[in-house]
Amino acid sequence: MKEEKKMTQAGLEIRPVTLRQAKEFVAQNHRHHLPPQGHKFSIGLYAGDRMVGCAICGRPVSRYLDNNETCEITRLCTDGTENACSMLYGACCRIAREMGYKKMITYTLASENGASLRAGGFQCEGIAGGEMWTGTRKKDNGVPKEKKYRWSRILRK
Repeated sequence: MKEEKKMTQAGLEIRPVTLRQAKEFVAQNHRHHLPPQGHKFSIGLYAGDRMVGCAICGRPVSRYLDNNETCEITRLCTDGTENACSMLYGACCRIAREMGYKKMITYTLASENGASLRAGGFQCEGIAGGEMWTGTRKKDNGVPKEKKYRWSRILRK
């Protein structure tokens, strides 16, 4: 219950949002990624009636990690509101745990420091993947061509 109190004191509130709402926010605010195609769930972070951040969670993009026990935060985006990233990461993990997931993963670019992830209990698993899509379609999707790090957090009941 302390966490709910903190959200109210900070004037920020986690609310469910549709994929469409989350994708619109990501399209307008994300520094380097387009919105993903689908999701399992999406949440928004609000200051009053204004959305200041959102997170989109779904199946792991890597088919090797898609084991029905792992959920991936495919996009997390804020307008720069203080502590917004940490609040969204925490809420995503709580929701996924309640849905029965055992592990949460996400990725950052090598140029991002991952401070909010470390603060949220995530561990860096190291470099994951190359600089661009290697499949036969060679999809680019406007993703920066730099190494990515995979982060994970075990979700305990």
